[in-house]
Amino acid sequence: MATTTTSKKVTRVFSSNIHTNTFSTMRLEVLKTYKIYIGGQFPRTESGRYYTPFNKEGKQLANMCLSSRKDFREAVVAARNAFGGWSARAAFNRSQILYRIAEMLEGRKAQFIDEIIQQGSTKNQAENEVNISIDRLIYYAGWCDKFQQLFGTVNPVASSHFNFSVPEPTGVVSIIAPQSNSLIGLVSVVAPVIAGGNTCIILASETKPLCAVTFAEVLNSSDVPGGVVNILTGKPSELTKYFAEHMDVNAIIYCEDDVTSKKLIQEKASLNVKRVNFYDKVNWYNDEAESPYFILDSQEIKTTWHPIENIGGAKAGY
Repeated sequence: MATTTTSKKVTRVFSSNIHTNTFSTMRLEVLKTYKIYIGGQFPRTESGRYYTPFNKEGKQLANMCLSSRKDFREAVVAARNAFGGWSARAAFNRSQILYRIAEMLEGRKAQFIDEIIQQGSTKNQAENEVNISIDRLIYYAGWCDKFQQLFGTVNPVASSHFNFSVPEPTGVVSIIAPQSNSLIGLVSVVAPVIAGGNTCIILASETKPLCAVTFAEVLNSSDVPGGVVNILTGKPSELTKYFAEHMDVNAIIYCEDDVTSKKLIQEKASLNVKRVNFYDKVNWYNDEAESPYFILDSQEIKTTWHPIENIGGAKAGY
């Protein structure tokens, strides 16, 4: 009996050592799977496809959805459904919501800094990018109820009418975000679009996508109605064509300098006379990247004629 007991103890200790050594040296990291953001929800891509971006050291960053044409179509439907309510909101209320996004981003600053560092930036670069992104949201929050006065006019006419020209949102905007950075470029193109009352679909950076989906989590908790901002991840080479040709998209913003893609966008956008904006020369870290003219880029100018009448009902001339 003594021999048997000793044998069991030895076996038990030996098994415990194998267990400990195996898990300490062979454990696989569980990568986070980042979903896309459509209509205020976080679905997986309908295609079931994923890709794994790497940082400069070759480390796997996460599992990212490889969005499909159908994902984009569903995002357009969500953006169109949200457009009526968002464009009808008081400009001051849109300002409050953009400021709320900045507040929530400030509260999760450490997470964004960590993700930017994972993607190859230094700590100082990451902190700078997040700080500028927060400040940029506040900048456009301040313009929400002011750009109409800047770009609207009362026009002189040679008849008994008042003639007003005022900006109004163009509708649904598709955006190919800057590919060289994770957060600042995305924030810089989204903020003026939604500040002006538009809704949008964004394709995030293919190689640095982490902050885009985390930013969607911020949007989801910041009073932004579902569908106002929709964020996809994937390959611009695969999706740019669909972003440009969809007949229910009113404008497209492209932030890269690929000549072939620019030509494709111009050709496909002409099918329904989309407004096309190329932001390929903008340094998103500088002050030149914030301007009310970025809001104007996704606005249409509406001119209204109104007859002038005096108290007695007879028309009065100038």
